[in-house]
Amino acid sequence: MSLQDQFAQAQADSKNLPERPDNMTLLKIYALFKQASSGDATGERPGFTDMVGRAKFDAWDGLKGTSQEEAMQQYIDLIEELKG
Repeated sequence: MSLQDQFAQAQADSKNLPERPDNMTLLKIYALFKQASSGDATGERPGFTDMVGRAKFDAWDGLKGTSQEEAMQQYIDLIEELKG
């Protein structure tokens, strides 16, 4: 199974986890997904009134420089860990 196929499977698996991850883990899942699918963060950082958008952007921006393949592997590993 290719890395891309494993990534697609992990995306499907992420929707059926046994329990909802905590907010910090959800941010990590989001950031890894964005880095794997889009590369480094782009665009303006949301303003302080958009706390959720700002947290998501900051989590994604924290992965700057991580290759898309490495982000995919980390995403796959995290989802596997959460599946139990």
